[in-house]
Amino acid sequence: MDGVCEGSIGECSDPPPGKWVKLPPPNVVLQLEPKTFSQLKLPYSIILTTLLYCGEFVSAAILTASYSRSNDQFWLLLTLLFMLMPSIMDQLTLIFVHRDLTSDKPMVLCMHLLLLGPVIRCLEALLMYCQGGTEEEPYVTITRKKRLRKDSEIEVEQEVGHSLRRLVTHRNAFKRMAVIQAFLGSTPQLTLQLYISVVEQYIPPTRAVLMGICLVSVTYGALVCNVLAIQIKYDDYKIRLRPLAFICIILWRCLEISTRITILVLFGSVFKHYALAIGMANFLVLFFLPWIQFWRSGAALPDQVEKNFSRVGTVSVLCSITLLYAGINVFCWSAVQLRLSDRDLISKSQSWWYLVVYYVLRGVENSVLLILWYIFKTDVYEYICMPMLVVQLIVAYCLAIAFMLFFYQYFHPCRRLFRHNISDFLECACCNFRQVANSSLLEPPCEPGVRHSIV
Repeated sequence: MDGVCEGSIGECSDPPPGKWVKLPPPNVVLQLEPKTFSQLKLPYSIILTTLLYCGEFVSAAILTASYSRSNDQFWLLLTLLFMLMPSIMDQLTLIFVHRDLTSDKPMVLCMHLLLLGPVIRCLEALLMYCQGGTEEEPYVTITRKKRLRKDSEIEVEQEVGHSLRRLVTHRNAFKRMAVIQAFLGSTPQLTLQLYISVVEQYIPPTRAVLMGICLVSVTYGALVCNVLAIQIKYDDYKIRLRPLAFICIILWRCLEISTRITILVLFGSVFKHYALAIGMANFLVLFFLPWIQFWRSGAALPDQVEKNFSRVGTVSVLCSITLLYAGINVFCWSAVQLRLSDRDLISKSQSWWYLVVYYVLRGVENSVLLILWYIFKTDVYEYICMPMLVVQLIVAYCLAIAFMLFFYQYFHPCRRLFRHNISDFLECACCNFRQVANSSLLEPPCEPGVRHSIV
């Protein structure tokens, strides 16, 4: 794991007694759990993701029809784009995770072609849940995970039955679908419809319904993105988040994404073309950055993406992952660092350096866009207290960062595995700042012709 003090802010002074001392390895206790064929749980996440997908698709289709009747061709095309693009990506994700291209399922593939794949998958998962647990079935695999307790790690072996394994596959597929739907569909759609509402100074009921569904989808997708990032980084551990952790993540992501969208919309209402240029520049930089790092590393393409894929198929999957990575980071911190040269495609080290750089640059960008909007604002906002709006947006973004720090410091499920935590990083930074300040104050004044004694 990257050392914060050594890699980002220089060498630290000697730590205070009792801090930053490497603890002895925790005790590992082997515990065998009973068979899990009777532990199937209702797939709430699958049902919620399907409902959000259907609700957003139907409301976007109705709004598109209203734009067609009013001859708003430009808004119609953009709304249709943000409706169809994530829907197609969702179908491809479900097909890829379930490996349906190598199986004989014409009915399922036909439903995916009709963009109804999530519906048939949800019904399949519910049927699997209703049929599972009625009779004992032999396990098909054994999983071994670690659970963090106070001063020890409990290693747990689980016997996984066929029904549970298939249901877990469904859950994993829908988690990835929720993230794709949120950041490639709901977030751009919400930004577009909010911009139209600001320009027209009118919100029809159909647009309000679509914006509400998009807001819920973005919030849920951001929550799932955080949970997935933790699960990918700490694959050997059984991850369980407390309710306060969920609340902290929701507040962090809601404030961060809503502030970002509002600032982009306000800036775009005054500088339309510049806003498009800034958005595209953000997206292109974040899209090509992992590829530039991969090219500089000189590594070969990973061959663990899918064993039956050709080189073109592997590149296509990596481009899709990079597309999602860029789409997330345009609006919020993705919580992972993408490394195409790595076997797992994700850096599993907790690097605070990238986190600090991202939020500093994003905060500077948001502040500059907000100041430019305030200087060159139009008469559209004459009924709004604009200084108060600027202060509210800045405070909301600072609160988002505060909730993020609070989560990593107190509610992260694997915070005991961090080599350094948020408080250590801040203490190290303040320590170095005080050292620099004290050294500058203790330096003797430079006067020509005067010899200074060190005694």
